[in-house]
Amino acid sequence: MVEFTPFASGSSGNCYRITDGRTPLLLECGISINDILRNLKFGVSSLAGCLLSHGHSDHSRAVKDLMKFGVDIYLSQGTADEISGLGPWRHRINIIKAKQQFRIGTWTILPFETQHDAAEPLGFLLANQDGEKLLYATDTYYIRYRFSGLTHIMVECNYSLDILNRNVEAGVVPKELKGRILKSHFSLENVKDFLQANDLSKVQEIWLIHLSNDNSDSERFKREIQSLTGKPVYIA
Repeated sequence: MVEFTPFASGSSGNCYRITDGRTPLLLECGISINDILRNLKFGVSSLAGCLLSHGHSDHSRAVKDLMKFGVDIYLSQGTADEISGLGPWRHRINIIKAKQQFRIGTWTILPFETQHDAAEPLGFLLANQDGEKLLYATDTYYIRYRFSGLTHIMVECNYSLDILNRNVEAGVVPKELKGRILKSHFSLENVKDFLQANDLSKVQEIWLIHLSNDNSDSERFKREIQSLTGKPVYIA
């Protein structure tokens, strides 16, 4: 059974623990190592690895500290190149590529390309030995792939266009920032389109992650996605 525990989600930091009851992993490590250790109840040695979607600090802040604690990191070459100072712990680095499947313990993992202003960003499709499939996608304005047999979905729902436009008009969000948001993050509207384009028949739960502090409305997002899909929806 897939269990998902959010440690942090959003522009200030992202870090999630997932397990199928046998192989625990971290998705991202964008918070301090002390916060990670606290959330893990200092059981960092139980981790089988950490998957990084890209190199921005709100996703990779603790990567060097995790390696010092003996945790293997799985990331693209572009992400590895984007993070400086990895040399002393290079043996903990595992370079992965889009569309090339690999395994960590009882998880079979398929990385895929995402669309973000980072070097070689990735999303992940994780399958366990019980036939469950978890989709993880964040910091992307578009997902080109369709997935079948998903049981769990963790997807960015960063902003809604109407809220963003209001904030730009009010001067809360600079006009130049709007362009970056549109080309690097998943909107409520695009999340809806993505979910409607996929087979949700086996989905047990949907987690909306990486909501913007200024340009989102968690209760509205939850209500609208739940109404659209008929699935339990949670906010990280």
